[in-house]
Amino acid sequence: MDPRRSGRRGVLAAGTCAALGAAAGPGRGPARAEGAGAPIRFGLTPVFLDSDLGLLRDLEAYLAAATGAPVALVKRRTYQEVTSLLLSGQLDAAWICGYPFVQNRDRLALLSVPLHRGRPLYQSYVIVGAEAPERSLADLRGGSHAFSDPHSNSGFLVTRWLLARQGERPDGFFARTFFAWGHRNVIRAVGAGLAGSGSVDGYVWEVMAEREPALTGATRVVARSDWHGFPPVCCAAGARDTSGVRALAAALEAMGGSPLGARVLETLQLDGWVPGDPAWFEGIARMSAELRGAPT
Repeated sequence: MDPRRSGRRGVLAAGTCAALGAAAGPGRGPARAEGAGAPIRFGLTPVFLDSDLGLLRDLEAYLAAATGAPVALVKRRTYQEVTSLLLSGQLDAAWICGYPFVQNRDRLALLSVPLHRGRPLYQSYVIVGAEAPERSLADLRGGSHAFSDPHSNSGFLVTRWLLARQGERPDGFFARTFFAWGHRNVIRAVGAGLAGSGSVDGYVWEVMAEREPALTGATRVVARSDWHGFPPVCCAAGARDTSGVRALAAALEAMGGSPLGARVLETLQLDGWVPGDPAWFEGIARMSAELRGAPT
């Protein structure tokens, strides 16, 4: 499947079928976790818009109600921390990035992928200050650049790959680089002049443009990547058929069917969730393979 041809009707139909299948079970709701006393541990990374405490409360409350089990949201600062917890069995599932997924695709299973503007896809943006004269990635040579995380597709891999295609490395092309550990932090750093440019998740930038226009208004997009699979929810490969993981996936895909779930989607500016398709992440896998072993 070519993700760039994945239209709203097809992906929404897939999500609707999943939700209807879940609703056919007992209680006409998402599949319930067996042994409801055991909490479902759901990891969140900086891809998540976690500055909104109300959103986190709503998400936790919705997932607990939909799965019939306590839910513990586990937040960590880096992608590597969350991925390590997931691989070691300390999390049942986590909302990660496509890059850690393809790096560990033999050990991780896709559960659900969000729909944004009708598609399970997003872009990486390169941003500069609103008044900066630069108009393209090539114009950024010799400046300072903020990356989000070394295991982020949009916040590191894409820009590194684009430079490599021109025979460049970040540490040679830019005079200075640093990791801001979060897409929102990249936007803040560029807007405040702490970095001349930055690599950021386009979805996060677009959502922040509506929620905090003063923040993104201090920046400007100079480059957009191809479309890639939206950051997915994954679990350890061996945990795919456990009751808690199945209940969590069903709850995500039925999220729009309850007032609280619909509020979570509205806050996140997502249309819903659908079962993940590995084909959506082939572009990330190709970039990763081309860069494997190359110096950063």
